[in-house]
Amino acid sequence: MSVHTESDVVSLAPGPYDACIDACNTCATACDTCAGACLSEGRAAHMAACIRNAIDCAAVCRLAAGVMARRSDHALMVCKLCAAICHACAAECRQHTEDHCQACVEACEACEAHCLQMIQ
Repeated sequence: MSVHTESDVVSLAPGPYDACIDACNTCATACDTCAGACLSEGRAAHMAACIRNAIDCAAVCRLAAGVMARRSDHALMVCKLCAAICHACAAECRQHTEDHCQACVEACEACEAHCLQMIQ
């Protein structure tokens, strides 16, 4: 039987990644919402690029949030990737007038800004 000591527990105090983690999680949710809404509108073929970008962006945002939460040595590398994918997703969604696409643009731009701030 192993016993965990207080020093084994990771501190949950605010850290340097917290705002970026929140932005990544918010963006992942916005991207999932956007992709789901695009699929349910019956114009999936027309919105294919938007859907693909949103799904990819959501996956990378979750990855980025996870590596930052673990304080991984790879966090900054993943943040750089996340910023690039958020930029691409925002550019695609910006072409569409649907509310969910515009919400996705806002979340992607915020996430991109946080990720870029992390790597500077």
